Amino acid sequence: MSEGFAYIDILFFAMVAAFIALRLRSVLGRRTGHERRRTEGYGNVGNEGSTDNVVPIGERGPAQPEIDQAIAALSEGDVKHGLLRVREADPQFDLKEFLSGARLAFEMIVDAYAAGDKTVLRPLLADQVFRGFARAIDERVAIEQSLDTQLLAVSKPEVIEADLVDSLARLTLRFQSEQVNVVRDRDGKIVEGDPQTAENVVDLWTFERDTESGDPNWTLIETRAPN
Repeated sequence: MSEGFAYIDILFFAMVAAFIALRLRSVLGRRTGHERRRTEGYGNVGNEGSTDNVVPIGERGPAQPEIDQAIAALSEGDVKHGLLRVREADPQFDLKEFLSGARLAFEMIVDAYAAGDKTVLRPLLADQVFRGFARAIDERVAIEQSLDTQLLAVSKPEVIEADLVDSLARLTLRFQSEQVNVVRDRDGKIVEGDPQTAENVVDLWTFERDTESGDPNWTLIETRAPN
């Protein structure tokens, strides 16, 4: 009888794991592709030309109206000009949907990084970005430390750079969040951070997409902290 219950438990957790994996992939793609700097972070990761790993942010449905209201509402400047060029190259680009998907992607990736879950991260990140995350996770494991991150709030991401080079659209987003980050040693003793203190963390992520491609997905090509 106990073996029967154990089998049911295993089946239940397997179903839960499958649901989570499918949910992540539906948001971030199926290909393998703070005013304060993170002290336990993964460092800056640049573009090495990989285009096989993608982060689809926003779905490409029917053609959008001629004017994207989210873009139209922006102040005049280089960012708005760049977004208008992206919109002209890809009339189906929707800034509001893009930002909504980017925020969800940010939350999922930060949580997986803190948990050291490379299995979740691997299919969601471009090769060079994954290597940066994986290296920091491995270093953490090597010194027998763990990271506990709680995302208390994530502001709406802000486009700080937008450009179109030939057919390649590239957008850099500024993510500002309130986080509690605590690093513990193998005995659970806190070696960095305060569980009662939230930090204001700023991250800059860059996404790229070929507007001439039928693939609607955006590739996460770079992550960095502000200078």
